[in-house]
Amino acid sequence: MKIALFDVKPYDREFFEKWNKKYNASITYFEERLSVNNAVLTKYYDVVCVFVNDDVNEKVLSILSKNGIRLLALRSAGYNNVDFKAAKKYGIRVVRVPAYSPYAVAEHALALIMTLNRKIHKAYSRTRDGNFTLNGLLGTDLHGKTAGIIGTGRIAKILIGILKGLGMNVLGYDKFPDEKAAKEIGYTYVTLDELYKESDIISLHCPLTPETMYLINYNSIKKMKDGVMIINTGRGKLIDTSMLIEGLKDKKISAAGLDVYEEEESYFFEDDSADVLQDDVLARLLTFNNVIVTSHQAFFTREALDGIVETTFNNILEYHNKQELTNEVYYDEKENRIVEGNLQKH
Repeated sequence: MKIALFDVKPYDREFFEKWNKKYNASITYFEERLSVNNAVLTKYYDVVCVFVNDDVNEKVLSILSKNGIRLLALRSAGYNNVDFKAAKKYGIRVVRVPAYSPYAVAEHALALIMTLNRKIHKAYSRTRDGNFTLNGLLGTDLHGKTAGIIGTGRIAKILIGILKGLGMNVLGYDKFPDEKAAKEIGYTYVTLDELYKESDIISLHCPLTPETMYLINYNSIKKMKDGVMIINTGRGKLIDTSMLIEGLKDKKISAAGLDVYEEEESYFFEDDSADVLQDDVLARLLTFNNVIVTSHQAFFTREALDGIVETTFNNILEYHNKQELTNEVYYDEKENRIVEGNLQKH
């Protein structure tokens, strides 16, 4: 199989070359993100492989189809950057990596919580400048506090287990609650309003859908406990950033840890340190000393990259061998929604 890999960073190449010793595919690496401007380069390839910020819109899919591409392999769990109606229209099947290392993301969420609570980022900067005062570094015991987890999938369940180990009470909200897991791990499902009202920390782990877009907004923030901490390792558009900033200014929100940002595709994974930041909202957010923004790195462990690359190769191999596509995502016309699963079974 000839694979065109887009939005490639040095670590992508390292792990794909490592695993390709087993799979022996023909891979061409493109540093640029896939777009209308470079989609023509996919001619003579069998598979196009993209990441979260590649723009796979209808125009791009039209070009891919004309070039004979019939498989789009996402090396990510999220897929909101793909026009699935157009993919079906042009006969292009889409596969993804639904899970790699849920521990990586859960542990990163914990790192954000611990760092913000105990002001580790502030202490690090101070002591390097010879300032050893404790003023402004006061934290709280997490033991006995309440965490609200929105979305209780694999990542969230691991984080819940960690938080329970710290002695925290955990509330969960999910459109499809897993009562068995709640009983086994020891958390309680509640309504969103109850979660907002009772939680000292709120961590987001739900997918981005029309229902969850800007889930954290003016009205939801107003319902939250004063001094709440908000953590987002899910998708940027789960939060209305302008309203988050207002909550931080009013001190309704005591701290925010964000591994994602609603307009991140313009900045994340790139080095723009020599340029002036053009996004006024992001620039404002970065002025708060009680906000930590990381560049979509929660997944970024060796174990996770091994999992991503191995699953991507296996997805492509299934297609090549005309097998059922275990990790297919597609648009279901009858139900008018995106379905995660195997098209041939429906």
